[in-house]
Amino acid sequence: MPPGWAARVYEARALATGDARGPEAGEGVLTPGLGTAQALPTLLGTGLQRPPALRPPGCPQVLTPPMLTISLPDAPEMSIGKRDYYEVLGVSRDADEGEIKKAYRRMALQYHPDKNPGNKEAEERFKEAAEAYQVLSDPERRRLYDRFGHQGPAQAGFSGFSGIEDIFSAFADIFGGFSSRRVVPPGDDIHLEMELSFMEAARGLRREVEVERHVRCTTCGGSGCRPGSRPATCRMCGGRGQVAHQQGFFMIATPCGACRGQGTVILDKCPTCQGSGRMVKKDRVMVSVPAGIDDGNRLRMAGQGEASPVAGGEPGDLYIHFKVQPDPRFVRDGDDLLTEVPITVAEAMLGTTVQVPTLEGLEAMEVPPGTQPFTERVLSGRGMPNVRGRGRGDLIVRFLVQVPRKLDGEARELVEKLARHLPCPRGEGGCGMEPESESVFSRVFSRRKKK
Repeated sequence: MPPGWAARVYEARALATGDARGPEAGEGVLTPGLGTAQALPTLLGTGLQRPPALRPPGCPQVLTPPMLTISLPDAPEMSIGKRDYYEVLGVSRDADEGEIKKAYRRMALQYHPDKNPGNKEAEERFKEAAEAYQVLSDPERRRLYDRFGHQGPAQAGFSGFSGIEDIFSAFADIFGGFSSRRVVPPGDDIHLEMELSFMEAARGLRREVEVERHVRCTTCGGSGCRPGSRPATCRMCGGRGQVAHQQGFFMIATPCGACRGQGTVILDKCPTCQGSGRMVKKDRVMVSVPAGIDDGNRLRMAGQGEASPVAGGEPGDLYIHFKVQPDPRFVRDGDDLLTEVPITVAEAMLGTTVQVPTLEGLEAMEVPPGTQPFTERVLSGRGMPNVRGRGRGDLIVRFLVQVPRKLDGEARELVEKLARHLPCPRGEGGCGMEPESESVFSRVFSRRKKK
């Protein structure tokens, strides 16, 4: 028989008849005139019985108490002093999870301790609403409560909250500032350097690299426990991995010191990894270097880094940092390449055919007569491949006219003879000939002199 029911039968008899006798075995009392919520049912037997006739003191007539004896095997009992959870939140008994959460959020914000400092009544309402939500938001606890009242969740292990901070930790998704879901940290990243020649960077390649890293323990599978055992829930944080501390209006979450933020503790450690869940291993990883990689670029290989120190965490990444050796023939500007081809004065004046370096090898190019120093020719689509596969840049060929610093006697004599036949670009005397065309300034000054 549930505790406390016999006393309530006695109380019902006294209220209805004035009889102070205790309850007799096999009786269940329901007092007429009281509402359903105030009715006092009991399970003291089965079947229907009629209570014996009573003669109240001072009454000349024997009266039969207007009471009905019934059997209610599943009637819920409400603890004395506690209100109905549905009534606390102001929702109906068929309210869904969303309605219950919305109602609790409204009451929690209304009676929040920070909004009602020093108000004991508001604090009690805040705790009462939290307890009601803790029960009604859990399907199993709600089922027990609907069937057995407050005693149902209590017999299943629910004991309410120890204080305000306990409420904040349990319902941090509603109050904010603290997450009750444990964040599993990923493994560390690994950084390696790979050196490439200029042509290797232009063409791309596949190369193996040796990586020494932590991987999941092959004995325990990364759990850290001896095979056949399991981690235990941390008692300090209740498996959340974090503990909350209230500071005024704010909630500050810090990793649990007992489990170091993992939410579990290992009691029986794996003999191979000593509970770390990881072991050191050397692996060879194939790296696919895309064509067009540049000096200073890095390539990310997801999941190829260190294993997570926590079971269930994602591994880190492997980063390859590239160092590309320069090529004396080319200067790189993004996806464009610049190459400089030297030619003599005579070649620049008369024209010639030269061999131009490209990524595919030497290629013949015509130099037209009268080519000026630093003249550029652009070969579209012959530059560096785009590292993201968006075509190729251009190859820019720049002609450098080389002037000799020293001349022997015969060469000097020939150049002096040639100088008499060359136009003077400065428009001054002494060049051997007048310039082919007057400049704009010369024409302006000559007109002023004529006037």
